[in-house]
Amino acid sequence: MRIGVDVGGTNTDAVAMSGNDVVGWAKATTTPDVTDGIVTAVRTLLDGHDLSPDAIGAVMIGTTHFTNALVEGRRLVPTAVVRLGLPATKGLPPFIDWPERLRAVLGDHVYLCHGGHEFDGRLISPIDHEELRAAARDIASKGVGSVALASVFSPVDASLEHEAQEVLVDEEPELDISLSSEIGRLGLLERENAAIVNACLRPLAERTVAGLIAALVELGLDCPLHVSQNDGTLMSADFARRYPVATFASGPTNSMRGAAFLSGVRDGVVIDVGGTTSDIGVLVHGFPREASTAVSVAGVRTNFRMPDVLSLGLGGGSLVRPDNGRTDAVTVGPDSVGYELAERALVFGGGELTATDVATAAGMAEIGDPTATTNLDPALVSDAVESIQVMLAETVEQMKTSANPVPVVVVGGGGVLVRDGLAGASETIRPEHFSVASAIGAAIAQVGAETERVYSMAEMTRDEAMAQARSVTAQRAVDAGADPATVEITDVDEIPLTYLPSNAIRIRVKAIGDLAASDGNSRTGTDI
Repeated sequence: MRIGVDVGGTNTDAVAMSGNDVVGWAKATTTPDVTDGIVTAVRTLLDGHDLSPDAIGAVMIGTTHFTNALVEGRRLVPTAVVRLGLPATKGLPPFIDWPERLRAVLGDHVYLCHGGHEFDGRLISPIDHEELRAAARDIASKGVGSVALASVFSPVDASLEHEAQEVLVDEEPELDISLSSEIGRLGLLERENAAIVNACLRPLAERTVAGLIAALVELGLDCPLHVSQNDGTLMSADFARRYPVATFASGPTNSMRGAAFLSGVRDGVVIDVGGTTSDIGVLVHGFPREASTAVSVAGVRTNFRMPDVLSLGLGGGSLVRPDNGRTDAVTVGPDSVGYELAERALVFGGGELTATDVATAAGMAEIGDPTATTNLDPALVSDAVESIQVMLAETVEQMKTSANPVPVVVVGGGGVLVRDGLAGASETIRPEHFSVASAIGAAIAQVGAETERVYSMAEMTRDEAMAQARSVTAQRAVDAGADPATVEITDVDEIPLTYLPSNAIRIRVKAIGDLAASDGNSRTGTDI
């Protein structure tokens, strides 16, 4: 049996699954310390459905903990950036496109050093060991422990990053280094940014994963812990410690995977309505469509794999108010009571008019005390409900690739806000267990990995390049916790770069496999 957990902004959901069957589920209010909410939800699940901890083989957790830390600019550590690129790249130094508030938190610790490669693997300049040693000493003297190391075209040849890492750690063993070649795709600034974000979150990741493991101990669960990645796959807890940036957008991704599983829809649109926001994404062959461009997180441009999701400030806790500019209209959101919904909404005895109250008054849901909404103006209720449908329909149209109607799957605890017959939908599907779809998505997730690099056909044939890319990607999936016998290549993109010499091609490969069986002696899925 597996337990999937989703930590949302309002609720923490836990689901127990045996094979493809949902055995039971539970909800708890998300707490400032996410582990408390997880313990409450899982304990309620185990006790409420008489499940023995010994029957649980694995726990999968999806959390927005690290995304929230970056957005809030809190719990981040000062981070140094070492870039291998001189004599090139001086015109666009690290942090050049970062919001000033985040630059102030991380500090302006920038070290431009010699090194880097051309697109086809030719050396720009050899690295200077003494230059790197001097940088390491200066970083340590400032009390900075986290380092992001980026080299020009390192996805093509990562050898200089690894060599530089050895030099830096040899000089200052306490440095914790994130390599850009292991995190981002081609594109120096965006890949470097992804490495910086990862580096500044590493200490928080250590504490968070330790807290999650402690939560399993408290619950009596002696099983591996896995964390959801942003592409709908899993990674071991050890992997999450090293790459916390890989958890970004895991919540919406899990919702979409759960929606596909529950509804059977493999190609369509998913609307995940939470307490504060609604996330709208597109399913392609049962997996979230990936963003094709650089994605900004908290104002920082990155290029690691992310789902193409559009978020609205609309959820069950969204505040409803008359629009003072128009006497015949109301506004819904974007401000929300969030996790205080159960205290502040009318149907729960509070004094705030929320979207949940409106849905209850309109007969779309039976939540709390429906009589608390009987005195609401019917015109206000009707206008608010219509405003919600228009907001969602317009967003669905933005995400579609054609004008043709498509299936729309509605999930999330706030899914009751969506009426049947949504404009632009061929059908509106609200599957069983829709309110905990994200936790189900975490529970059914597989393990995946991705690589992307440019190959020069002057050095190898196309078949050799493709074989190498497939082999490297499959091994990365195994390293992340996949069963080697189940790993398969699910996606291959090959782009001839005709504007470059040497007949170069750009290859991106994605591999997915089932979670490897565990002996139950490690809560990380790997040895600690």
